[in-house]
This record gives sequence, structure tokens and C-alpha cells, in this order.
Amino acid sequence: MAMLRTRSRDLVNKLSLFRSSSLHSHATSFGFKEVREEEKSKLVGNVFSSVASNYDLMNDVMSAGLHRLWKDRLVSKLNPFPGMKHLDVAGGTGDIAFRVLGSINSISRGAMQDVVTEGLDDETRIYVCDINPNMLNVGKKRAAERGLGEGRSLLWVEGDAEALSFDDCSMDGYTIAFGIRNVTHIEKVLAEAYRVLKRGGRFLCLELSHVDIPGFKQFYDYYSFSVIPALGELVAGDRQSYQYLVESIRRFPNQETFAGMISNAGFQKVEYENLVGGVVAIHSGLKL
Repeated sequence: MAMLRTRSRDLVNKLSLFRSSSLHSHATSFGFKEVREEEKSKLVGNVFSSVASNYDLMNDVMSAGLHRLWKDRLVSKLNPFPGMKHLDVAGGTGDIAFRVLGSINSISRGAMQDVVTEGLDDETRIYVCDINPNMLNVGKKRAAERGLGEGRSLLWVEGDAEALSFDDCSMDGYTIAFGIRNVTHIEKVLAEAYRVLKRGGRFLCLELSHVDIPGFKQFYDYYSFSVIPALGELVAGDRQSYQYLVESIRRFPNQETFAGMISNAGFQKVEYENLVGGVVAIHSGLKL
């Protein structure tokens, strides 16, 4: 009886500890796994530290180069202009920032570098914010290769999308490409995007999304779960990270649900455009 009472007390103590820890830790998804919220950012950080050196190559391999056209489309919807203050979040490799800056430079050249445009060029600031220093290092190296390493217009910031260091109403535009599905709290990211944008500022998100076309969906599922992890192992020597990336897509809200989240954050004129049958979607909103 004494042994039974001891075991009962041990069981009660373990249950009490479990309940206590549950009060201080909420579960969130890491791919198809459930992990504690405080663990997710570290796990995601490990993934992107692992894939950073092969990130661009794998994007080309996985999308057959289509990611370049998707990013071009995103920036065309942004309508960059000389003198703008723009924030690209989770953009460590610089892909979006280089396109934004290139678009602004094209406008300036088309305007024959008149006095007004030249003055605005000096005011242009494109901020690249990423929580992962390895991804930022890749971007800085690519910027230097393009002769953009010493420019004042392109600035690199290590920071968290859920708690940005930028002032309220300080940005004309905000983009996030293939990054928001990796955060712990999507609502916090959207709230921060709304906070830092000026009135009239545009929010744009490019993200892998959900395919609902019969036949194509089955093919896409096979490609995602059978081919992409195998390519990750073959090309980057990292099957596990690409398995997570595939799973994270399926856990991300569908197009309508995500559009609702953007609206709930305060944005107006929220809309989305499906590309390649919903393999990716570009969501947009306006701060009025």
C-alpha cells in the first residue's frame, strides 16, 4: 500500500508539472510537428542556416527558374519610385531588394536624371531585414558582386519580423517573399507591417500557397513530398530541411484565410493573385 501511495504521489506530481509547463508554453507547428513556441524560431533558424549557401541554386532547381518571374511580378505590383523608403522582410539574400532598387534606377534613367529625380535618388532607402545572419551574409556578398556594397540606398538589418526596430509610419512599402510561413505568429508580423507603413503604404506578400485544381493537385503533392526532399539531398546534401519547407507550405493558411488575416490587421483593398494554379500567391493590402 505504501508503494502504491508513493507511485500515486509521483503521478500526481508529474501531472502537476505538466499542467504548469502547459500554462507557460503554447504549441505551434514546425512542418507537421508540434513544438513549443519558444523552440520554433531556433528550429527555423537552423533550417535557414543550413540552406543559406545553396538557397538560390535550390530555388532555381525546385521552381525550374520560375521564382525569378514570381519575384518580378511582386515588384511590378509594388510600383517602386525614386525616394521611397521600402522594407523587405525575410529577404536576406537580397533578391527582392535588388529588383526594387533596379526598378527605381530604371525610372531615374528614363527621367534623364533631372534635378528633381537625382535629389530623390539620394533619399531612396531599401532596407533588407532578416533574422538569420547567414542569409544576410549571402545577400551582402551578392550585393558586393553587383557593385551595390557601398551604396547608401541599400541597408542590411538583422531583425525579427514580429518585433521590427523601425519607427511607426516610416515606410512607403513592405514586402515579404517566402518568409511569412516560417514565423511563429503570423498576426504579429502583419501587425508590425501595418505599424511601420505610412498611410498609402503597400503591403505585398509572395508565398507558396494551396493548389485545388483536380489532377494538378495530386501531381503537385507528389512533386512536393517525393521530389523536392530528394533534390535537397542530391543538390544541397540536406533532405531534412527541404522536408520541413514542404510541410510548412501545407500548414500555411489557404488564400482566403490569409487574406482575411491581412484584413483583420487593418489593411484595406486586400486581394490576392494565384500564380501557377495556386502554387504561389501574391497577397496585397493598402494602409489607408
